[in-house]
Amino acid sequence: MKIAYFDCFAGISGDMTLGALIGAGADPERLRDQLAGLGVDGYTFEVGRKIVGYIEATDVRVILDEVHPHHRRLKEILEILCAAPLSDPVKQTAERIFRRLAEAEGRVHGRPPEEVHFHEVGAVDAIIDIVGTAVGLEMLGWPKVVAGPMPTFHGYAKGAHGVFPLPAPATAEILCGVPWRKLDIEGELVTPTGAAIIREIAAGFGPLPAMTVERIGYGAGKNDFGIPNVLRVMVGEEHAPLPTPQSVSVIETNIDDLNPQFYETAMERLFAAGALDVFLSPIQMKKNRPGTLLSVICDPFQAESMAAIVLDETSTLGVRISQWERVCLERRWEEVVTEFGAVRIKIGERDGKAVTASPEYEDCKKAAIKHKVAVRHVYESAVALYRTGRSRIS
Repeated sequence: MKIAYFDCFAGISGDMTLGALIGAGADPERLRDQLAGLGVDGYTFEVGRKIVGYIEATDVRVILDEVHPHHRRLKEILEILCAAPLSDPVKQTAERIFRRLAEAEGRVHGRPPEEVHFHEVGAVDAIIDIVGTAVGLEMLGWPKVVAGPMPTFHGYAKGAHGVFPLPAPATAEILCGVPWRKLDIEGELVTPTGAAIIREIAAGFGPLPAMTVERIGYGAGKNDFGIPNVLRVMVGEEHAPLPTPQSVSVIETNIDDLNPQFYETAMERLFAAGALDVFLSPIQMKKNRPGTLLSVICDPFQAESMAAIVLDETSTLGVRISQWERVCLERRWEEVVTEFGAVRIKIGERDGKAVTASPEYEDCKKAAIKHKVAVRHVYESAVALYRTGRSRIS
């Protein structure tokens, strides 16, 4: 699956997002043609390169022809989107971003979203940034988006409603529930438009996911905060995540004076009681005595009962109990019909794909004895049938 990781070095805004997507492969000329279909006039769309700190980044600028940009309400913006010759996914993505902004502004000002008189949102540059972001994501194949935590910042800024604290009230509303990381720089690092974009397009927030990075784009910010003010987008193929770790208890003891025949009974009782695994390992103990390490893996709630069995069935004077985590493949069974009879196949899957497949030994052994053949012949026959998909019963 295609994935894009949005990494805020300093912050995120609409033009930074658009610049990063262009840097990662979105075609600026195709983008300019798509935006022209909105029928919105009064601006010039420029794409250039800029050194930010020590990083060369894509610098997107929406230069307004008028000193005071036109302010629109949500209804007007949605009408523009509806009439534009854009794909449905682009229109739907842009609409969700605008609605999220409208709802946040409405909560801040105590009004329904439809009655909010947008200043920043209705401005031409915000329309271009939001719609352009949706178009850019489409050009990159609609990757799954994951974003890093948002950086903290403080201070005050001036807007259409006067002086307000940072983060802006609408930005804070939009980013409720999103993780932040401490940066604490004075100045507006995350704009309401940038917050709405990342909140709407991101499937989650956190560290860089397991992926193979194919392309990287940097979007340039306009202000200098003393650190590289760029947004990095890393695009590539996502790796299948590992299954969720499971907690287990491990009971261990070192033994050097037990009749080896007694281990069989101990193991049988442990497995019958629900142990996930029991195994023996040769060790060298004090006074150079050869010994055996008995290990039992079980669910944590069974640790005491398993320890009691070990104490009953062996000569040890004590056990060690530790907590571990294990990661397991999902398991399921299939059955194949060989010339020697039916044999079950244990299959381990990850992310819905088979990783391992092994014939059940006891089935192979039973069939081999019945037909007077080597176990390996039955085993190899079952493997061959499973791999070809013939004579398989689910």
